[in-house]
Amino acid sequence: VLQIVAEVAKLLELKAQLGTDDGKQTFVLKTPKGTRDYNPKQMAIRESVFNTIISCFKRHGAETIDTPVFELKETLTGKYGEDSKLIYDLKDQGGELLSLRYDLTVPFARYLAMNKISNIKRYHIAKVYRRDNPAMTKGRYREFYQCDFDIAGQYDPMIPDAECIKVVHEILTQLQLGDFRIKVNDRRILDGMFAVCGVPDDKFRAICSTVDKLDKASWEEVKNEMVGEKGLAPEAADRIGEYVRMHGGFDLAETLLQDPQLSQNKHALDGLTDMKHLFKYLELFKVTDKVIFDLSLARGLDYYTGVIYEAVLTQPQNDHPSEELVSVGSVAGGGRYDGLVGMFDPKGRKVPCVGVSVGIERVFSILEQKAEASEEKVRTTETQVLVASAQKNLLEERLKLTSELWDAGIKAEVLYKKNPKLLSQLQHCEETGIPLVAIIGEQELKEGVVKLRNVATREEVDVSRVTLVEEVKKRTIQS
Repeated sequence: VLQIVAEVAKLLELKAQLGTDDGKQTFVLKTPKGTRDYNPKQMAIRESVFNTIISCFKRHGAETIDTPVFELKETLTGKYGEDSKLIYDLKDQGGELLSLRYDLTVPFARYLAMNKISNIKRYHIAKVYRRDNPAMTKGRYREFYQCDFDIAGQYDPMIPDAECIKVVHEILTQLQLGDFRIKVNDRRILDGMFAVCGVPDDKFRAICSTVDKLDKASWEEVKNEMVGEKGLAPEAADRIGEYVRMHGGFDLAETLLQDPQLSQNKHALDGLTDMKHLFKYLELFKVTDKVIFDLSLARGLDYYTGVIYEAVLTQPQNDHPSEELVSVGSVAGGGRYDGLVGMFDPKGRKVPCVGVSVGIERVFSILEQKAEASEEKVRTTETQVLVASAQKNLLEERLKLTSELWDAGIKAEVLYKKNPKLLSQLQHCEETGIPLVAIIGEQELKEGVVKLRNVATREEVDVSRVTLVEEVKKRTIQS
């Protein structure tokens, strides 16, 4: 025991010696893997994107909720199929096993079941976490925002589903990211297709997540995975191959309803009948120019039960706009998940749901590149007016006027110097994009006026102090 005590004392002494380094500690200055910081310029772009998305959600009558960033581990377990390995588990905290949320859909379903809510239209914008090995250049991270819009409730078929697709169409049109397509399919059509192609029931989900890779991999690679890894008979894979090459619109649903095998399968029949309804509503919403019924669309998540869709940005290939469009990545996706809430409800009560999630990080990285390429100055503040003076000893008067403006709801700034030069005050406006300067001097104070200067045109007018607020509002667009 004495030996141990002596050894510990020695170690403590060594530690004390090491610690005499002026208390300087070398930190590794980096953000954790798969995460990033956002500077003011990036945040300004980001906020404008959020505003566009939120105003669309609100235009469609959605209310908003929030849920904790972590959930009980069991809440998330078994809801994501193959992706479950990407869930971040936390250490045991006082007897509760917790995990960081992986998306906003499962917490939403838990919220509905817990509060016995049977219909709600809600949006939720928040961070989610995935222990992925992310390609950050492609806008994929371990911590990222999701923007979700969901409609829960028992309604007539395909009306809410069509609205979700309309929402995606509106957002992508407004964000001006370039041309896009929204692919739609239905889990029931896929299941029916798998059945008639000879896929055993217990392989449906596994084959589904392989088909989901068709947008990134060739048919050969996908077929090899089905046959080699998932143990599917090669002839079944070939039959799937014939179907997944088909895309169209309302007409394709009509054609497939005539397919002697598919039309015999109840799942496929229901899915195709609903697909015709969907296209009818999308026609009324004027979005069919961008929508494609695509039998290769699978979406890997386990909880989808009906219609599924994904929006991809497209670019004309080889500079021939009329020819083949190539997808440059998915920017939104979603679908119908009628069974998820029932998984949480003690009585198994089902609440039908359909929703969409906008991939804000992908959108953001595109807009960020655009902003850099255009070299357009991005304003990072919204200050409308700088309160300045051309003479000395007017700090108190500047502070007084600034306070008056703040109290009237004007976004105003003042330089934190006793006697700043007028030139440096004007330069501050140039640099930060402040459009107006309110200049006060002895004379102005006597006359109860303020010199209002337009930074860009350098025009100056005397404005009575009483009408200053009104003038500033008139001359600046209220953000």
